[in-house]
Amino acid sequence: MNNKRKHPTQTEAKLGISLAVGCYLFWGAFPLYWDVLTGFGLGPDQVLAQRIVWCSVFALFLLAVSKQYKVFLAAITQPNVLFVFFLSALTLSVNWMTYIYGISIHRVLDTSLGYFMSPIVSILLARLFVGERINRSQLLAVILAGAGVVWLAFLSGDFPWLALILSGTWGIYSLFRKKVRLAVIPGFALETLLMLPFALLYLAWLNHQEMLVFSGLSTLQMSVVVSTGVVTALPLLLFAAAVKRSSLGTISILQYISPTIQFLIGLLIMNEAFDLTRFFGYLLVWLAVIVFSVSSFRQYKKSHHE
Repeated sequence: MNNKRKHPTQTEAKLGISLAVGCYLFWGAFPLYWDVLTGFGLGPDQVLAQRIVWCSVFALFLLAVSKQYKVFLAAITQPNVLFVFFLSALTLSVNWMTYIYGISIHRVLDTSLGYFMSPIVSILLARLFVGERINRSQLLAVILAGAGVVWLAFLSGDFPWLALILSGTWGIYSLFRKKVRLAVIPGFALETLLMLPFALLYLAWLNHQEMLVFSGLSTLQMSVVVSTGVVTALPLLLFAAAVKRSSLGTISILQYISPTIQFLIGLLIMNEAFDLTRFFGYLLVWLAVIVFSVSSFRQYKKSHHE
């Protein structure tokens, strides 16, 4: 039984890869979805607040269907767990807000850069704050990514602040989530419900100021807004299912599908400016990604054979 878990069957592994690809395709197409929402006249602040509300509703539905509410209830009785999840929810809110804002101002290329950099920033933060070891290849990846950021900031004159906030907040979020391990659905529910009071208060204030756009939307537009709960949760569920069936080495390589699609959307569909100077800065980050991916895959193969 244990051997099957460590070495999934070929069918299970293929299913895991399919689920992971589906998840990353979903995340990759996100710029098109959030661009539609901001096109309704909702600012990034209102999109974020609505997203939190409908994510909370869908999270409660998932808790009921999966019957994991006991795990959720056990978690909320532990002050330490609540505190860590409050910090992770706060960090995730900043990440979501930055991403939606980046889409709204048509800086999809910068948001894609942030997610290319995320795994590299995560290992750097883990080294600085948790003391995790970093090998030479990973250190080279960090140096290359840093050189790319410096190039973009000083030589291209386009400081990649969106990318840095996205990769930094995702790295910090990952550190918080490592401190308290909780199943996907209860964790998703706890994070969104901790953000919910702030979102509701903000929407109530907007309504009082007669600035709330939601009530003036058409039925179709309101349905799209409500769908943010499902759209946010679905790739997370696909990812959780993929991790159970496929190796982490495979997952770590496939994760770059998402920012690659986002980059292509920004370049080919949204026609964002991308000159040769910016290209060289991005190239340094892409080289860092290649070095990091090869190192991660070698580490996985080594530990797998041991």
